[in-house]
Parts: sequence; structure tokens; C-alpha cells
Amino acid sequence: MTVPEPGTTAVPPPGCPAHVAGGVPPAAAHGGVPPAEAHGGTLPGGLPVGVPLTPLHGSAVADDPHGLYARLRAQYGPVAPIELEPGVESWLVLGYPELLELTRNEALFSKDSRRWRVPAEGRLAADSRLQPMTSWRPTLLNLDGAEHQRLRAAVADTLARVDHRQLRETTEAAADALIDSWGPDGTADLVAQYARRLPLLVFTQLLGLPDEAGAHLIRLISHIADSGPESVRANQEFQTLLVDLVRQRRTTPGADLTSWLLAHPAALTDEEAVHHLVVLMIAGNETTICWTGNTLRLLLTDRRFRATLTGGRLTVADALEEVLWRDPPTQNFPGRWATSDTVLGGQFIARGDMLVLGLAAANADPAAQGPGAHGHASMGHASIGGNRAHLAWGAGKHVCPAQHPARIIVETAVETLLHRLPDLQLAVPPHELAWRPSPWSRALISLPVLYSAFTPPRPPAPERPSAWTPPHTSQTPQTPGAAPGTASRTASGTVSATEDPGPSSSTPSDATSTARTPGSAEPAQRSWWNSLAGWWSGR
Repeated sequence: MTVPEPGTTAVPPPGCPAHVAGGVPPAAAHGGVPPAEAHGGTLPGGLPVGVPLTPLHGSAVADDPHGLYARLRAQYGPVAPIELEPGVESWLVLGYPELLELTRNEALFSKDSRRWRVPAEGRLAADSRLQPMTSWRPTLLNLDGAEHQRLRAAVADTLARVDHRQLRETTEAAADALIDSWGPDGTADLVAQYARRLPLLVFTQLLGLPDEAGAHLIRLISHIADSGPESVRANQEFQTLLVDLVRQRRTTPGADLTSWLLAHPAALTDEEAVHHLVVLMIAGNETTICWTGNTLRLLLTDRRFRATLTGGRLTVADALEEVLWRDPPTQNFPGRWATSDTVLGGQFIARGDMLVLGLAAANADPAAQGPGAHGHASMGHASIGGNRAHLAWGAGKHVCPAQHPARIIVETAVETLLHRLPDLQLAVPPHELAWRPSPWSRALISLPVLYSAFTPPRPPAPERPSAWTPPHTSQTPQTPGAAPGTASRTASGTVSATEDPGPSSSTPSDATSTARTPGSAEPAQRSWWNSLAGWWSGR
């Protein structure tokens, strides 16, 4: 990468497609691929003039994102000009080494979106759907340097206080309650009825929100995520709810994330605390939803993986890693903003340009796959071998601090579902599954399944002292006839005989259970989990 000397202006490299005079550049400037129809008009600034801008929105990015990234790589190399919405240009960083450079060079590529040329030039509409993802806020996502480190330390240290065993048990209790709420007809939508609901049930408990606020919070976040007519009102109510929570925890702290965040030596203000709770609730929730749905899709559509999983040769953890390589929950992420003119991946980047992190595209970069690799064909072998060099969590100082709790939630969600519904199968042909047309998230619209048998919930784990105990976590009754000392499969895929099988199982149980009947597996007392799950299901 070339960085201009201080006080000088970067000169575009010869043949740079963003700076070819006279309109459409020659095919040679595009790696031999003739460009399509030129972009109408001349855009201000240095990006790009006379070059077609490939849309990173709508059906193009939903139907075949991997094909889209491959075409961009062949045409432009590791950094490609794109259109985020009509009239709004950006760069998509596709190369693995280039993305590492982008995320590690904070002085040249800032996280502060106030540097962006487009809104400064009045070209970003007030109602643009890019606003929620690009507007500046006083959070660790939008700051550099010492201030970023202060806020990141507060969030990372707060998340580190979560007891992982308790988190697994809380997630499993919520998953069991959701599964119990499904009807007896043997059908379900694993996105709408499971992946989209489970993280919110867990996060509500983690933050220390009162029981009566849980259902209302889920409705609000659903409106916000849908960007529908109720999203503005829902966002205001959501902010008010979190402001009230922060004020309450200032005076009456508890054993929850909100209290720990406020008590951190970083001394967050109330405003900073609210903004970071929003980040945890919305960003963390969206990531776990997509990761859970994409992992379940892999297990239901990839016969090779499902066979090796049920045979004990692979674990759910292996499936999670394969998804992070192939279909990471966040496929693209905004962004970085150039602090001065420079060159990256052979492209001239002007000061104020926006660069989007192409996380999924960088994972597919041959530079990340090793010699002889051919895109996604080798990803499974790389990830199954324990390779976690993917960029699904980002890189550099802004790498995601919540990846370990997220992994526990998603792994437990998948394991619990496979244990309870061992004969789960896809209800439609794989090619009929549809994806949300989001440039950022890789998320299924629905995942319809069929099942004919289920197993009762596992018996509760023995109570033990813990640094963190979520309020009102339900304890599932002991399964009749379950004997202590039975064999259970551990997260590593090995079988061990223990007094308590524990909350985790990496492979689905054998399909030896009886057919489901109405009212089966109902606990004697209806817990808060079940009440909330029942409300969500319309009961």
C-alpha cells in the first residue's frame, strides 16, 4: 500500500478505473472485463468517475453474494467501487490483506463517520436507510484512539464477568421453553419461532430488565429491525426504557450487565451507558440471530456435514466455524473513512471516502485460503481443522468484544434444538430458501422444518454458587425415568459417563423418542420463560 508524504496529494496509479478521463475506461483497466453501462453523471470527490457502480443493495446482494464478490474481485481487484443506495458511492474491500491493513491503520482509516464526504455534501437523505448504520454516536463503534480504548475496556470487562456455565444454562432453559410452545403439528419456522426470539429472551435477563418489560422490549426491537412505519416510535420507546433502566441501576445495582457497565472504572456517563446498551442489544441480537439461522441451514442442507455430525466425527462447534467462513452473520460492515488521500489495493482513495469491510468476501479471498484453494470449496476443510483465521469478527482494535458470549448462546441454541428434535428436516427444497436483501447481514427470511418426534428437556444441572445468577431462570423438571450416570456426548464429540449430563450436547440424540402429543413435556408450573414464549406464539 502507498501512503502519500505529508503535505502532498496522492497521484492516482496509471489505469486507475476511478480516475480515467473521458468516461468509460478501457477493458484493460478492469482486469480484461469490459465494464457495463457507465454510471450516469459525475460524482463529487475522487470516487469514482465514469465507472459503473455495482449496487450493494437489493436482490443482487441477497440472491448470490458470493458470485457478486467474485465478479467484483475479477473486475477491480481487492478494492471495488460500489453503490450503497442510488447516488451514494463507497468502496468495498474484498482482499484479505487489504482488509487487515484497513482495520489496523487507524491513523489513515478512521472509525469516525463524521469524516464522510457524502452527508457533508448534502447527498445523504434524512430518511436514508443508511442512517442507522452510519450515523455517528458516542460509542466504541465510532471512536478511535484513547477514547475508543476506554469504552471498549468497559464493554469487554463487563462481558467478561458473565459466567459461561450460567449463560449456557439460561440459554438452554429459554430454548426449551420456546420448543415447548410450538404446536403438536410437527412444523416450525426456525427463524421466526426460534432464532429471532431466543437471543432477546437471553439478553433481557442479562441486562437485568424486569420480567414485565421483556415482552414489550421484544416488540420494540422487532419494529426497529424491520425499519417499518413503527420503527421511529419504537426506537424512542426503546431509548426511554433503557434510560429508565440505567437510572434505576445507578441507585440500585444488581448482578447484571447494566450494573457492571455503570460500575466500571471507565466511569461511563448515563448517555454513554445507554448508547452501549443499544449496541449490545441490537448488534449482539442481530449477530446471534443470523449465526443461529445460518448454522441450522448448514446442518439441514449439507448432507456431508449432517452425516459426520450425527456420526460423532464433527461437532456443532465445527458447524459454527464453517458458517463463520462461508456465511458469516455480518457479511459487510460500515466502515472506515479515509483521513487523507491514499492508495489501497491499487485504487486511489480520496479523503472522506467511505470503505466497507467485506468480511465474507475477504474470507473467500484466495490469499486467505492457501495454495491450491478454490474459494468456498475448501472452507469446510479449513474450518473443521480448527482454522479460526476468518474475519467474521473483524480485526484490529475494533474486533468484536462479544464473540465468546455469542458463541455460547448460538452453540447452546443449536445443540438444544438437535437434542429435542433429532429427526428435524427441511420442509422445502433448499433452493426455495430466501435471504433478506440486506447489504450488511447474511440472514434467512425463514427456515421451515418438519419433525415427528422429540425428546423431553434435560434434567436441571445441580445448583452451584456463581458470580452471576440471572433472575427467574426456570429449572426444567427431572425427566421421568432418566437415570443418573447415563452416557452423554460432550462438546468435543466424545462420550463420557457422568452423574449429570450437563447442559451441552454437540450431536443430535438418536431418534428413539415417541410421537409428539398435545400437552407433552409441559412443566408443572408455568415459568416466566414459558409465559413469554407463549405470548410470542399467540397463546
